[in-house]
Amino acid sequence: MASGISAKHGLLTTKCSVFHSLQRNILPHAICIQRPTEVKCIRASTNSTAESQHNEKYCIDIVRSRDYDGFVSSLLLPEDARRSSLALRAFNVELAQVKDSVSQKTIGLMRMQFWKTTVEEIYRDDPPVQPVSAELWRAVKKHYLTKRWMLRIISEREKDMEDRAYRNLQELEAYSENTQSSLLYLLLESLGVKDVHADHAASHIGKAQGIVTCLRATPYHSSRRKVYLPMDICMLHRASQEDFIRGSREQNVRDVVYDIASQAHVHLQHARSFSKNIPASAFPAFLQTVVLEDYLQRVRRVDFDVFHPSLQKRNPLIPIQLYFRSWKKTY
Repeated sequence: MASGISAKHGLLTTKCSVFHSLQRNILPHAICIQRPTEVKCIRASTNSTAESQHNEKYCIDIVRSRDYDGFVSSLLLPEDARRSSLALRAFNVELAQVKDSVSQKTIGLMRMQFWKTTVEEIYRDDPPVQPVSAELWRAVKKHYLTKRWMLRIISEREKDMEDRAYRNLQELEAYSENTQSSLLYLLLESLGVKDVHADHAASHIGKAQGIVTCLRATPYHSSRRKVYLPMDICMLHRASQEDFIRGSREQNVRDVVYDIASQAHVHLQHARSFSKNIPASAFPAFLQTVVLEDYLQRVRRVDFDVFHPSLQKRNPLIPIQLYFRSWKKTY
């Protein structure tokens, strides 16, 4: 009798085990058959999330490697605008690197046309399958960004494919306004700021950034036998392109750098003159002034020797200075 009970108990146990096994292995498939639409939605949602994360990571990586100062500045923005800021900066990086990454002007112009078409498609809710385009589309949908500023950046970068020096300082300022200032206008929109004083400040900061970028890049361009500094100032101080190509540290070359750097400083001062009339929510867009001010101070300390080795090194204190300025809500 005991053996009979044991056998029955074993049989029941086996049946229970088989039932649970079937429940685990077969039941999910039964649900799939019954609700295929729900399964497809879950898979689509998972794929969409993974793709979105990939796009975001791509933008983070490209900005961190090509525009480190902009990357750190973006991290200090309010969370609601941070991802859009990185998308805009990734867009700017993509355009900025075209000139140096192509061997023929025609190829560069084709890539610029791609971005023009991309922007048009973004505003038609049909962005191409490309990480920066997808993130840019997301930013446009979220913040209603102005298409004109994006197209203006592309058009100005396209004109810059001519690969020649700026004829005068005003031409460099116009280029900076159409590229760097336009990017700042977009950043202000991503922060939800619509203020005429903030726009004026952005205009001057963008011009200062364009001028400083031109100075910072001079050693790199000179090593490739290219000079983009304004010709009128070079002629004023009798500094030839060859002087810059061979890395001259003579006084006339320093005088050229002094004049150009002084104009950047003037624009920074103008931008700060609007600070009392600008909403505090706009200040995070202007954190880049910390980087500009740092370079101008360092170039002054080396007596405007643009080829000084110390200027080629990144200031490790910049992230701390950016955080401090962000905390103080000043620019």
